[in-house]
Order: sequence, then structure tokens, then C-alpha cells
Amino acid sequence: MNSMLEPGMLVRHPDQPDWGLGQVQSNINGWITVNFREQGKVVIAGDRILLTPVFSEEP
Repeated sequence: MNSMLEPGMLVRHPDQPDWGLGQVQSNINGWITVNFREQGKVVIAGDRILLTPVFSEEP
């Protein structure tokens, strides 16, 4: 599923709900860079963490 993530898509980290919503910045060779609202920029190994896509922002 992570392979389908593209820049601009919104995601959540399943183990870090306090990080809030994140926006995918890049997805290159399984390394996904996400800018989370409450954590900042994080590089995630896509083969270890399955990010959860968000298709609409909650109010």
C-alpha cells in the first residue's frame, strides 16, 4: 500500500497518533518522507511501517 503513496497525499502514522495528519513529500525506493503537523518532517521505512491514507480531513 505504501508504494501507492504520492506527494501531496495525507496520511497518519499508525503507531504515532499524536503526530497528527501528515503530508507525503516524497516516496523513493521505499523511503517515504512525510511532514507531520505535530512532529515535523520524518523519513519512514515503508517496508516497516504501513502508513494509513486519509482521504478527507476531519474538522
